[in-house]
Amino acid sequence: MKAKFSLNRSDVLTTCGNLLVIISVMYFKQLHTTTNYLILSLAVDDLLVGVVLLPFSTFLSVSSCWHLTLCEVRGAFDMFLCSSSIINLCFISVDRYYVVCQPLMYRTKINIRVTVILILVSWTAAAVLSIIITALRQNQQSSNMRCHIFQDTKSSIMGVVFMSNIPAAAIIIFYIRILTVALRQARSIRKTKSNAALSKMENKATKTLAIVVLIYLMCWSPYFLSMTFYHLITVTIPVPVIEAFKWFGWSNSMFNPFVYGFFYKWFRSAFKMIISGKIFESDLSNAKLS
Repeated sequence: MKAKFSLNRSDVLTTCGNLLVIISVMYFKQLHTTTNYLILSLAVDDLLVGVVLLPFSTFLSVSSCWHLTLCEVRGAFDMFLCSSSIINLCFISVDRYYVVCQPLMYRTKINIRVTVILILVSWTAAAVLSIIITALRQNQQSSNMRCHIFQDTKSSIMGVVFMSNIPAAAIIIFYIRILTVALRQARSIRKTKSNAALSKMENKATKTLAIVVLIYLMCWSPYFLSMTFYHLITVTIPVPVIEAFKWFGWSNSMFNPFVYGFFYKWFRSAFKMIISGKIFESDLSNAKLS
C-alpha cells in the first residue's frame, strides 16, 4: 500500500507541475516566446505521462485481467511519448545553439512559424516511429499472465536504441558546442559591458535548459543503456531491473516543472499567481513577471 501511495503521489506531482507550466505559457503573454513554446510542447508530453501512461502502466502491472491489445496500446503510447520527449529536447538544444552561437541569425532562423513546424515534426515523427515499431513487434504471451513493461523483441530494442542514442548524441554535441561558445562569450563580457544584461539572461536560460537535458539523461540513461547492451553482454540483465529503470525514466516527467520554478524567476512568479488564484480575480495576462 505504501508503494502504491507513493506512485499516486508522483502522478499528482507530475500532472499538477506540468499543468502549471502549460497554463503559464498559454496565459501570460510575456512567456509567449519561441523557446517557451518548445517548453510547452515538452510539458504537454510530460503531462500525458502523468495523466495516462503512469496510471495505465500501474494498472496493467498489478492486474491479472489484462488483454494483449491493451498491453500493445500501452507499449505504443509509451514509445510515442518517450520519442516525442527526446525529440523536443533535441529541438530545444537547436534553439539554444542559435541563441548562443548564432545570435544574429536567431530571429530569422527560429521564429514562431519554424517553432510550430518543429513541434509538429517532433510529435509526428514520434507517432510514425511508435506505429512502425508496434507493427513490427511480435506478440508475446506472458507466462505469468502479466503485462511486462519490458518486451524482449528485436523491434522494441532497436526502437529504443534508435529513438534514444541518436537524439541523445545530437543533444550532447549541441551542448558541447554551446558550452564552448558560452565560455568564450563570458570572457568577452568581462571586457565589455555592451549587451551584458541580455547575454547574462540568455546564458542563464541556456544553463537551465541544459540542466533539464542533464536530468533527462540521468533518468533515462540506465534504461537506454540496459536496452542497448541487453543482447551484447554475456550476463543477462534481470527483467525486473530493466523495468525499475523504466519507472525511474518515467519519473523525469515530474522534475522539469521544479527546475523551471527554481531557476526561472518569471515562471516562479507565474506559478505563484496561478496557485494563489489571482489570475481568476482579474486579467493578468499582460502582467510583468519578475
